[in-house]
Amino acid sequence: MIALLRGVTPTGKNRIPKMSYLAEVLQNAGLRDVKTYIQSGNIIFNTELAESEVKILIHDCIKQKIGADLSVILKTSEQLKRACKECPFGEEYDITRVHLVFTNDTICTQKLSKLLEMDFGDEVFAFGKECLYMYLPKNAEKKRLNNNFLERQLGITATMRKFNVVQHLSEL
Repeated sequence: MIALLRGVTPTGKNRIPKMSYLAEVLQNAGLRDVKTYIQSGNIIFNTELAESEVKILIHDCIKQKIGADLSVILKTSEQLKRACKECPFGEEYDITRVHLVFTNDTICTQKLSKLLEMDFGDEVFAFGKECLYMYLPKNAEKKRLNNNFLERQLGITATMRKFNVVQHLSEL
């Protein structure tokens, strides 16, 4: 299973000083084979616990031991592989500018339809079975699409990862 943390910051109250310490804390809390990937809050682990229990365990351990109050989005490696495979952006897009947005929440189809009708200029928004997709070119004029915007518009808690990060996580 893979936990994607929402809200990790490089400084301040939601900072995780060392991912190795986070792995140790979660291992001691009962998760098995805990590994982390890059500083932005990606945790790979095994457990027999139900997803609802895992989310609470990870959130509470981080809050108690590190002081960060972070949302936890849980996915399986199969879900991440499907998200990469279903990516709607082909070779004509710069893959380094493709972002995948994950949530555990149910997305309202009416709100999603409204978003899909919006014009984001050079930025592109799409959805799939496993996640939402954003293409954010460097030269985009509006810079409207981002994780916070999607959360507000859709009424969800979500976290964003670059395509190559998701692809790597799915292989770990």
